[in-house]
Amino acid sequence: MRIQPRVEQIWDPPVAAARAWVADRVFPADRPLLDLGQAAPGYPPAAELRAHVAEVIRRDDSAGYTPAAGLPHVRAAVADHLGGVYGAALDPAQVLVSAGCNEAFCLAIDALAGPGDEVVLPVPFYFNHDMWLRARGVTPVYLPCEPADGLIPDPTRLDGLLTTRTRAVVLVTPNNPTGVDYPAHVVEAFRDRCAARGVALLVDETYRAFRADDDPPHGLLADPGWDDTVVVLTSFSKSLALAGYRAGALVGHPDLVRVAVRLADCVTICAPRPAQEAVAFGLGQLDGWMTERRVDLLDRVERFRSALAGSDAGYELLASGAFFAYVRHPFHGETAERVACRLAVEQGVLTIPGERFGPGQDRCLRLAFGNLAGAQIDAAVERLDPR
Repeated sequence: MRIQPRVEQIWDPPVAAARAWVADRVFPADRPLLDLGQAAPGYPPAAELRAHVAEVIRRDDSAGYTPAAGLPHVRAAVADHLGGVYGAALDPAQVLVSAGCNEAFCLAIDALAGPGDEVVLPVPFYFNHDMWLRARGVTPVYLPCEPADGLIPDPTRLDGLLTTRTRAVVLVTPNNPTGVDYPAHVVEAFRDRCAARGVALLVDETYRAFRADDDPPHGLLADPGWDDTVVVLTSFSKSLALAGYRAGALVGHPDLVRVAVRLADCVTICAPRPAQEAVAFGLGQLDGWMTERRVDLLDRVERFRSALAGSDAGYELLASGAFFAYVRHPFHGETAERVACRLAVEQGVLTIPGERFGPGQDRCLRLAFGNLAGAQIDAAVERLDPR
């Protein structure tokens, strides 16, 4: 048989590739492997949530299919939650509960674009977005984000990138890999330009629960007719620590949801019922727990900033926030992939090299803080110099 060339040419999963560097190594107990690669919580879901899921699993219907768009009360819970965040009245018909945010992105792209179409990605981008576009024959068009601008994309640069083939623009905020929380006026300016050209704006808010600011991230969903242009992609993998449960959502126009349901029915059929029930419980019962996790992650990022500022390893902090710090390494003449491999093998620190986040990123590394806390962060910074 012949492998489809578009799929053959995309990267291996970057986190798994990084872990493969140390797959055969045994690290001593007093110097364990420090994982700054996987962008997921290292802590478990709340005890109350786990107890609730255990009760769900004991039910006779726990292993059955659900409607492809999600259980009605879960769709309503997501609509109510986002409506509260944005001061908007959302209809459950605007919600599709997906098996994680990656699936929500894939469904949205497949509903909006096909081979030969174009989708704009700010660089640095989230690697799975670029991988999926390329696998589907959709051309990614890159909008560079400059360190001088705080790695915030400039909406005025969008004008020269939109063509008759452009079907969507993707923003990830807070950003993966940089951690930057895009200002509301920037997101809204992207929406205005997309609306004027009949282009969808996909806003991936996987890390929204870990913003430093308590104000709504933007005012998009409070505008009448917002869903003519905007698609919100969200995840509960981080906010409720449900990464392995696979729980996310696509929120947009009911017509988009209707079409996305057809695609979901061909892939996962539905998000797992226990995961959906975990989301409904968590959104209704765990506001305080989520706030504590948010404060903890923000403290971890601040501790990293302080530790790096006191280090003489020569790394430049380009941006940080939410789960991440994005740094420029000091080793001139070496690619980020080479540096990341040496850090893993020689120093026992997993990072993701900048090449996986787009062109021009080969001096950068992404560091994620879900797996480390306290003194482990200090230890990671001490090990960042593999010389």
